[in-house]
This record gives sequence, C-alpha cells and structure tokens, in this order.
Amino acid sequence: MNTERNYASRLALYLTWCGERDLEWSRPGFVRLLSFRDWLVSVPLPPRGRRSSAGPRFRKESSANAVLTTMAEFLRFGVGHGWVPSEVAEALSRPKYLRFVPQGFETGENGQFRHVRARTLKFKVDDPGIECFTPEQVDLMIRLARHARDKFLIVLMRATGMRIGETLGLRRQDLHLLSDSRSLGCRSKGPHVHVRRRPDNVNNALAKSVKSRVVPVGEDVTLAYRDYQWERAEVPAADECDMVFVNLFRAPLGRPMSYPNAKQLFDRLAKWAEIVARPHMLRHTAATEWIAAGVPQDVVQTLLGHASPASLALYLHASDTRKREAVERVAREVR
Repeated sequence: MNTERNYASRLALYLTWCGERDLEWSRPGFVRLLSFRDWLVSVPLPPRGRRSSAGPRFRKESSANAVLTTMAEFLRFGVGHGWVPSEVAEALSRPKYLRFVPQGFETGENGQFRHVRARTLKFKVDDPGIECFTPEQVDLMIRLARHARDKFLIVLMRATGMRIGETLGLRRQDLHLLSDSRSLGCRSKGPHVHVRRRPDNVNNALAKSVKSRVVPVGEDVTLAYRDYQWERAEVPAADECDMVFVNLFRAPLGRPMSYPNAKQLFDRLAKWAEIVARPHMLRHTAATEWIAAGVPQDVVQTLLGHASPASLALYLHASDTRKREAVERVAREVR
C-alpha cells in the first residue's frame, strides 16, 4: 500500500504540473516532457514544517527519475486503454543493444533479448547500490528501541526479510512459533511465519505478492515475541484486535499499527543511532546476509517471495569487508 501511495503522489505531481500549464496530460509533447524533467530538480520543494529551513531544498535527481518512471509507465498504460496516442509512449524510449548484461540475464538463443528499449527521459546518476545495516547497527537499534513491540518488529523483519507492508499485515494466526504446529492444522515444520496477501486489512498493510509463503524463524524471534506479548497484555484494548502489531502507547489503543507509525519509529531510531534507517533496509540486510552465508539463491528467492531469479541481482554484490579480505589474502600469497 505504501508503494501505491508513492506512485499516486508522483503521478499527481505530473498531472498538477500539466494542469497549471493548461497542457493535455495525454498529449504533452516530448519537448514539454523535457521541461517537466528539468522542473523536477530546479524548483524548490515546500518546507517540511512550520519552521523554515536554512535554505531551499531541491529534489534529488534520483528522486526525479522515480517520478519520471511512474509518469512514463502511466502514459504507456494509457496507450493500452486508448487514452494516450501510441507515439507519446514511443518517444519515451529508444532502441538499445546490451553489450554487457547483468548476472542471470537470459539473452536468448540468438541474443535477441539484448535488444531492449532504453529510457529517454532520465537523469544520469551513479548507482548507490542497496543500503543494508551492519550487524552492529541492527543490535544498536534493538537496544535503543524503547518497547518490546518495536524490538520484535526489528528482530522479525531482519530474520525473515519481510517487507514492512507484509509485516504490518500479519495476523496472530500467521505466527506458528511452536516446534510442531500440526495441532493448528499446519504441516510446516518448526517455528515459522505465514506471509499472506489480505486486501481487507484496516491499516491498508498489503503484501506485494499474491502468492502466500512460509518463512522459518529462529529462537530470537520467538523470545522477542514472548516479550512483546507480556507488554501487549497490559493494554486490554489490544485483545480485541487480531493483528500482530497494534498501537499500545497512544490513541487509538488496540488499533493496527500503520505504516506512518512504523516510519516514525525508524526515524527516531535513525536519529538516536546517528545512522540512516528505513524499514526496507532490513529486507536488504536479510537477503545480503543469506547470500553471504552461502544460502542457495533459489532458497533466498523463495524466502523473499520474488517471482524471478533476476530480482536477486541487486543483492549479489561484494561488501567492503569481503573486498578488503580478498585484497589482503592475495597480498599474503604474493609475499
């Protein structure tokens, strides 16, 4: 659901820009779209609060690229429904031959898949790669978290690699933390969590994949959940909700925890720990640690709920530590 909100806000930005200039959004013209691209990074952003900042803030080129991608996909979507002329979508990309292909990319028997369409509306930015936590940073966030609920949230997401929407959408019936859950009608062995897509969650938390999956968990998750249950039992209103994560410390008590609340939690932890901290970084951390530990890629793909093996490409990177170890190992052999 958070992804949908991001897409909606980006699309609203484009539609508002067109409206302010009396442009027909479905027939903007490529030159006008270039103006929209430049406008994204040249016009100051509104202040974040009542207090004005020391100077104007501007949208980063990487953020502008995200807006342009959403706009382009919407225009292509409009072509299929007859809202947008086909030439508008055609101008958004150009033919390109992939001389170098990413790991796992299938080029076809005759290399036919090397011919792709490259975007024409974008800023050239350096790829920062994925952002992960170090084990020390995760431990620090757990120590800094003031409540057992928040500690459990961090431990669970790091252990399972679940998205924040999947985590906030969990029901109590999804947590099978016994060594044997056959009495609950579940054949999965050992402690585990069921990740299910439920569009009726009142907090709008939604699993991205329509396919359910089972993710095993360890003793650390079980112990953190036990502590959370003691804390939750102190709030009678929480008994009326079957969601796992609920409001315990401010009204409305007992209501399912929302994404803005979770985001505020990570913002506080980032400030206290003096690090960058976002919920999705725990998913990246879990995937990176699994791969570094030698877990087969097909198993990592299943744990994360990815439909394609190509989705793992961003996790197949060498950390600074591993690169340093490789250089030092070679240096010792040379000596």
